Amino acid sequence: MRVLVINGPNINLLGLREPAIYGTTDYNELLEIIRFEANALGIDVECFQSNHEGALVDRIQEAYGKFDGIIINPAAYTHTSVAILDAIKAIGLPTVEVHISDPDTREEFRKISFIRPACIATVKGKGLSGYIEALKLLYAYFSRTGQP
Repeated sequence: MRVLVINGPNINLLGLREPAIYGTTDYNELLEIIRFEANALGIDVECFQSNHEGALVDRIQEAYGKFDGIIINPAAYTHTSVAILDAIKAIGLPTVEVHISDPDTREEFRKISFIRPACIATVKGKGLSGYIEALKLLYAYFSRTGQP
């Protein structure tokens, strides 16, 4: 099983950006956590981060035929990007939306996710362990469906 983990804008600043909300673990440590847990599940994982919406759309499109599923933290693009939604819908890969914080407990505009309708699940408010839960959700999904 191959899974692409995509992180949107400012996730590369973990540990620096609003540590009261996002914690003090930095982005490289997050990648280590994801790779360790993916390895334990027998999942081949690749991680990608960009602050640019077009780069995220391009990477989603490039995943078609190369990956079995996607984990995405679209960050601020969650609330604005029809382009990311359309890319996920177009390639049809099972996708799990992840948020480190719980957007529903923050500003009103953060309660809207343009991405969610294209996802099989959403994990929010569980800190960095939300990525691990997302990996396990995809693993369970593939076990249930007999894919990949």
